Amino acid sequence: MPVHVIAIAVDCADAEALAAFWREALGYPEPHRWSDADGRRYVQLDGDPPLLFQPVPEGKTGKNRLHLDVAPAEGDQYAEVDRLAGLGATVLSDESRHPWVVLADPEGNEFCVLPAR
Repeated sequence: MPVHVIAIAVDCADAEALAAFWREALGYPEPHRWSDADGRRYVQLDGDPPLLFQPVPEGKTGKNRLHLDVAPAEGDQYAEVDRLAGLGATVLSDESRHPWVVLADPEGNEFCVLPAR
């Protein structure tokens, strides 16, 4: 029997702050929070796809092996890059030979912004 994705989990230092960035970036509803048996507090954004922010003690040390590709629902790709930068993202790479712009969220997780589809 096949499985299905129930959430994309994102390790982070500050689950509340990173969830707030992604909530605003993606237009998701208010998050819900829950704790595990060890008292670790998770912040979950229910959208398509669901994102789960889980606090971890170690910092990010290298390039992501998995990342999100996003695109504006309508409008200009670079206007969306500017909006995301205004929310706290950083532009890492914008090469004219590629149709994407690479950004990093406030904790350094890379993601790509592509043109509207």
